Amino acid sequence: MHYLSVLVFLVLISGTLILTALAARRVKTDRDFYAAGGQIPGWQNGLAIAGEFMASGAFLGIAGLIAFHGLDGEIFSICWFASFFVVLVLVAEVIRNSGKYTFVDIVSYRLDANKIRPAVAITVFVVSLAYLIPQMVAAGALSRILFGISDTMGILIVGGLMIVYVSLGGMMAATWIQSIKAVFLLAGGYILAALTMSHFDFSVPQLFAAVAESPELGEQWIQQGGWLSNPIERYSLGLSLLFGTAAMPHVLMRMFTVKTKQQAQKSALWTMVFMGMFHMITFIFGLGAAVLVGRQAIAAMDPGGNLATPMLAQFVAGGAGTFTGELFMAFIVSVAFITVIATVSGLCIAASTAFSYDFWFKVVKKGHQEHDEQVRTARIAAIAIGILSILVSLLLKNVNVAYLSGLAFSIAATVNLPAIILALYWRKLTTQGAMAGILSGMALSLFAVLGGPSFMGKAAIFPLANPGIVTIPLGFLITWAVSCLTADERAKVKYEELSVRAHSGLGAE
Repeated sequence: MHYLSVLVFLVLISGTLILTALAARRVKTDRDFYAAGGQIPGWQNGLAIAGEFMASGAFLGIAGLIAFHGLDGEIFSICWFASFFVVLVLVAEVIRNSGKYTFVDIVSYRLDANKIRPAVAITVFVVSLAYLIPQMVAAGALSRILFGISDTMGILIVGGLMIVYVSLGGMMAATWIQSIKAVFLLAGGYILAALTMSHFDFSVPQLFAAVAESPELGEQWIQQGGWLSNPIERYSLGLSLLFGTAAMPHVLMRMFTVKTKQQAQKSALWTMVFMGMFHMITFIFGLGAAVLVGRQAIAAMDPGGNLATPMLAQFVAGGAGTFTGELFMAFIVSVAFITVIATVSGLCIAASTAFSYDFWFKVVKKGHQEHDEQVRTARIAAIAIGILSILVSLLLKNVNVAYLSGLAFSIAATVNLPAIILALYWRKLTTQGAMAGILSGMALSLFAVLGGPSFMGKAAIFPLANPGIVTIPLGFLITWAVSCLTADERAKVKYEELSVRAHSGLGAE
């Protein structure tokens, strides 16, 4: 099986490396590296964004949660899909018209750039790293079943490939790879769903009945509360996922890869189309794996449940030891592995851009740096971030990737969202208010996450495993309160300019 998996993987990875080499030849300027030259059509950008959200958290993590705990895991599918309504309505058009490469441009346009840029750049780096880590963890789990090697070696492989993709091809390579693997993932997902449902006469009620009648599962598996028995936890996670997307740096960066605001809006619409197609079948993976494969068998392979989907693929295509079963499993795992590499590449670009452009170029170099030197700095930053992400991922390799992804969205919604929304829509926002919201939001988020039950267990000093319902309102409240207590006339004047620019496109990059 491992030889077959390696063969399939090498074929797919060779294709992505060829794409990266082609993309590298087109990276001539900093705009090419950061934003693919702004030449990506809306439908392809939407497919690439959807590909990032059909990554390990969705394809592997959600299925594992549902297999282990029941339909509560569907909250990720529902909220990630719905979150792009928020992106479409609140940020897609105005972000594209207002910035150049990152949303930090927008906040610093209104406020004191020398103070706000370093703070926001740090938060972008932290949020990107927080979402990058679970993707690396998924790569470790996949490598065990794909190559028969350790999690550690798998994380090292995906980290190395990520560094190659980003340092050479930049956003162009990430976009091409995301688009192609999204097509593979959708095709593989629907084939897997069809083969699974064939065991239940293609009837969802029969699938639910099989779950309810299973002595290992029972009716509670198709009811809420199996994973998040506390309703506050459910609302908190849903709030983080719903609003965190509009503050995720790698999503906002993609609004700069298109030519116009209309294409940015189309990106969000196409994202919802592709994500809707995928997330409407994720429950089949989880429940099917629980019934056909069994929770104990999945847990024996991976305590986090991240291998539920590959093990289901093997079962429905013929079973362990059969050529068809091993081939389909190899294909699913290889596509998932490529998915992880593509996703971490996009996140690595967001993190490296935060350092090389928002901090180094704008703050340290005061905007004076040649294009070639900017690209070189970005590539060095990508290499350093890749190494750091590998080291942190090795420490968290046994945690469910969907859960880790949810924490990243909670931090983004707490720290970045207040600054973005209030900069775009509130005239009285001040530099002091934004700084207070960003710094206190980061402190609150890290305290709630690291001091919560997920990391400290029964010794937790914060009661909620999903802190968004507390930290997100506090982030807005602190930003609003400090802005009301301070004055910033320049920010008020700049608000008028930014408002015209955001809604008309006048002066847009």
